[in-house]
Amino acid sequence: MVLISMIGLAFVLDLLLGDPYSWPHPVKVMGQAIAAYVKKFDQTTRSARQLFWLGVLLWFVIVGGTAIIAGAIMGLTQRWFWLHDVVGVYLCYTTLSIRGLAHEGRKIQKSLQAQRLTQARQQVGMIVGRDTQQLSAEAVCKATIETIAENTSDGVIAPLFYLFIGGPVLGLVYKAVNTLDSMVGYRNQKYRNIGRFSAQLDDIFNWLPARLTWLFLLAASWLLRLNSRGAWQIGRRDRRQHLSPNSALSESVVAGALDLRLGGPHQYFGERVDKPFIGRTDARPASSADIGTTNRMLYVSAILGLLFFAGCRWLLI
Repeated sequence: MVLISMIGLAFVLDLLLGDPYSWPHPVKVMGQAIAAYVKKFDQTTRSARQLFWLGVLLWFVIVGGTAIIAGAIMGLTQRWFWLHDVVGVYLCYTTLSIRGLAHEGRKIQKSLQAQRLTQARQQVGMIVGRDTQQLSAEAVCKATIETIAENTSDGVIAPLFYLFIGGPVLGLVYKAVNTLDSMVGYRNQKYRNIGRFSAQLDDIFNWLPARLTWLFLLAASWLLRLNSRGAWQIGRRDRRQHLSPNSALSESVVAGALDLRLGGPHQYFGERVDKPFIGRTDARPASSADIGTTNRMLYVSAILGLLFFAGCRWLLI
């Protein structure tokens, strides 16, 4: 019951506070460590095999270091139960990004509604890995929707899944795995070798949470009275239409619920990456209002995930 209460408080904190930029955050430290490691090695003078093994070492340094530090913090505070619980709540809170993700979406939505396309491109460039300088207004909408849909799994359901299994330590381990993938898990010339191991491990860690997210988003489409039949049909048909084994699961449900066509080719670091399309070929154009609807699906899915995992945990103790 203590862990359930801890995660519940962290969930409420995230809904109330989001992710203030000025606050200390473990993911910022992870990101700085990853960037320093990659910068240390000159990739132009090393073979693909050497870079792969450097990537393996990177994964174990970041993930192992996160586990050791988080475990030590929780262990050292254990004799003071109140401090242990406060620290535990804060660490759980840092693994969630419900309000932060929705906030970024709303910022882009407001920029588009105010006809500030250049600003919207810059804002979406902060939350996606693709090149955004030449995106149209509709492409900005789609990029935002895809990111919110994908991160409903990566930033909400998956962290909750691991928090309820292993508390703050396992939750932070997952964040380390996911941060590695978001920084170096690209199939381009720069990261193809050094990031391959991180991308593969992220796929494994997200396999079950992504499929649970598929169910939660499907339920959210019905509760919000969206096109739940389309969410079911497109979600079943296109759930594998992605280079990643997990990303299309959430995107396909959202595409069906909103009657949109997502996916397709994108530019990453100046290189074209051809991704399959998700959704009907005769789907309607995306608009800024669809970002708000996707945010609502995010919130409902997050609440469903919390209730489901808390119920499972309560039944098992």
